[in-house]
Amino acid sequence: MPTLPRVAASHFLNSAPLIWSFLHGSKQGVVELIDAVPSRCARLLDQAEVEVALVPVIEYQRIQNISLIPDVCVGSKGEVRSVVLVSKLRQLEEVRSVALDESSRTSATLVKILFREFLRAEPSWASHSPNLPEMLEHSDAALIIGDPGMTFPRDGLTVWDMATVWRQHTGLGFVFAMWMVRNAAIERASAVDFASARDEGVNLIEDIVEHYRSLVPLPLEELGSYLTDNIAFSIDESMRAGLQLYFELAHKHSLIESVRPLVFQK
Repeated sequence: MPTLPRVAASHFLNSAPLIWSFLHGSKQGVVELIDAVPSRCARLLDQAEVEVALVPVIEYQRIQNISLIPDVCVGSKGEVRSVVLVSKLRQLEEVRSVALDESSRTSATLVKILFREFLRAEPSWASHSPNLPEMLEHSDAALIIGDPGMTFPRDGLTVWDMATVWRQHTGLGFVFAMWMVRNAAIERASAVDFASARDEGVNLIEDIVEHYRSLVPLPLEELGSYLTDNIAFSIDESMRAGLQLYFELAHKHSLIESVRPLVFQK
């Protein structure tokens, strides 16, 4: 009996509309879904342990022999809320050291670009598990992503939304993650309609919010507005231009070796 395509994705709230159909909707039993934080999704795809993964976009420039699944993404046209830089200091210009959430790849690169390109500064960098008090014990600022990025106490802290800072400097939206497929598995993956899975999830936001209310300690209204107002699951022109600029700046600042063109699964 043929095995199901292996697909990796995080179960963060921001990914929920993309995977809901596979877990609870009409596409149950279509894939073998593996829960992994974004950085591990990249490793699983790179090591050919899965055929498809929802991967931080920076890894498209690092992993060999992969293609993008068109249009479906986790991105933001403005404020994203779940990718934030946090500090006890009041000004970004004061930051001299940054602890980077080890769950992140795209966001960690984004923070480095923002400092190097727009602030003309180079803090010291350290990778850390997403524990904000510990991160701020040793660093001036901490990058936190995903559900933990929305739920920590804000008292006495300055919080910079990374998609907002990006838009302030570039005027563009931002793409954080996309489905990526190993080229050797494109034929198998083509049987899975990731776009219609997204559409089903987006149409069931109320069900998703009800499910996550016990997992993410925020009011229902905030969970719903996050998925409808802050996160974008399709790529518009502003986001596509932002993605291209992000890759070009990552290359400019030696965070990737080259910029390969966007190749989409057909």
